[in-house]
Amino acid sequence: MNFKKLNLWFVSGSQTMYGPDILAKVNENAGQIARFLNESAEIPVSVIIKPVMTTADEISLLCKDADTDPTCIGLITWCHTFSPSKMWINGLKILHKPLLHLHTQFNRDIPWQEIDMDFMNLNQAAHGDREHGYIMSRLRIERKVVAGYWKEPEVVERIMIWARAALAWHDMQHLKIARFGDNMREVAVTEGDKVEAQIRFGFSVNSFGIGDLVNYLQDVSEKAVDQLSGEYSELYTIPEKGRPGGEHYQSIRYQARLELALKNFLVDGGFNAYTDTFEDLHGLAQLPGLATQRLMAAGFGFGAEGDWKQAALVRAFKIMGSGMKGGSSFMEDYTYHLDPAGNRVLGAHMLEICPSIAAGKPSLEVHPLSIGGKEAPARLVFNAAAGPAVNACLVDMGNRFRLILNTVDCVPPEPLPHLPVARALWTPRPDLRTSATAWIYAGGAHHTAFSQALSPEYIEDFTTMMGIEYLQIDENTDLSAFRKELRWNAVYYHSVGEV
Repeated sequence: MNFKKLNLWFVSGSQTMYGPDILAKVNENAGQIARFLNESAEIPVSVIIKPVMTTADEISLLCKDADTDPTCIGLITWCHTFSPSKMWINGLKILHKPLLHLHTQFNRDIPWQEIDMDFMNLNQAAHGDREHGYIMSRLRIERKVVAGYWKEPEVVERIMIWARAALAWHDMQHLKIARFGDNMREVAVTEGDKVEAQIRFGFSVNSFGIGDLVNYLQDVSEKAVDQLSGEYSELYTIPEKGRPGGEHYQSIRYQARLELALKNFLVDGGFNAYTDTFEDLHGLAQLPGLATQRLMAAGFGFGAEGDWKQAALVRAFKIMGSGMKGGSSFMEDYTYHLDPAGNRVLGAHMLEICPSIAAGKPSLEVHPLSIGGKEAPARLVFNAAAGPAVNACLVDMGNRFRLILNTVDCVPPEPLPHLPVARALWTPRPDLRTSATAWIYAGGAHHTAFSQALSPEYIEDFTTMMGIEYLQIDENTDLSAFRKELRWNAVYYHSVGEV
């Protein structure tokens, strides 16, 4: 995914009382910081310098332009000098794009032998940014504050994380999710208010009959299936039964046909995420397994059993983690290992785990599926790579949406010769007993979005842009304090609603 056509606007604040020479210097220095960020290999989008803001009218026009510019995904603001914050009120009131407040100064060090009042008047971020921060707090504007010298790697990294979250938020404003069939019957957590979700997040969720997909399936040519099947043989380990002439070869070809049909349907309709359910497969010979795994690897969001909220979240994870080491996938907390020597969670699903998290070359296999009443589907079988990861879910709490995240550490599993699905084994932080208890108190779903590319900071920045409740379960979680946080949040969201 190439995001350089999208951009962040770098905006510096000052005032006319400093005169043209100082303002020219502010503009020059701000431009140097913007170019530095723009040329950084870490920042995935372009960073564009904007003229220094000195009046309320300039700021209001800038904010209007930012909101209507389809390529602008957010603003980075910095007050090099003192910018009286009442000038910012009208502009900030109408701004809907994400905002990062960079609290820095152009010079790293105080020039002890040369410093004079001219230097002090120019380099006033120490109090100029405090004035700037006050008005955003007064206006209840959710934003990210990054403090530190602008060339420090940690500062650039924190800006990068926010920029990737802003990309996911930008993508979500235009996201279309297709649902093949409805939710799995009688399941509560996969339900939700799709109208409120569109109001809150921007994405739309609409259902289609399986027959709509079957029509696309019938249009896939044998030549296209041949070509894609050949690609499978290069990418994956395929047992003899799955090779030409083997008893499973046609099952693999059917998944290739499903992949092509699904992709054509999604691309034609402008969909970047979808759901299906094993309870509604009329007209299909198999539940999409390999097809869904590969579409996720290509960047599409997915949710099983009609879980459109996790489909949206998986897509957001794909956007945030694009081009980074590690992958993201739909996931489900499936079963536990309760050995006192080490409690762990085995995450998996019937078929649909993305190979972007695979530790090695996946094996393309065909096995019966014990539910759904359809033919044995082909799927990729592998273990997830070892290392830190995040496991998160988006749930509808009735009066608000809530995102719950647990930090985990993936470990290699013991051999699993009779488990023919992709899987991840992890130790949740701080431990299974605490994390599972907190997750259940919070109403966390069994379906999740799982990522080895992202850290909690990405997700927290993203939920700030979404304006929703965020709960983090990690090595610092204390159950008593966590339950109090749930109660405090209930009061907060009852009184003010979502931000």
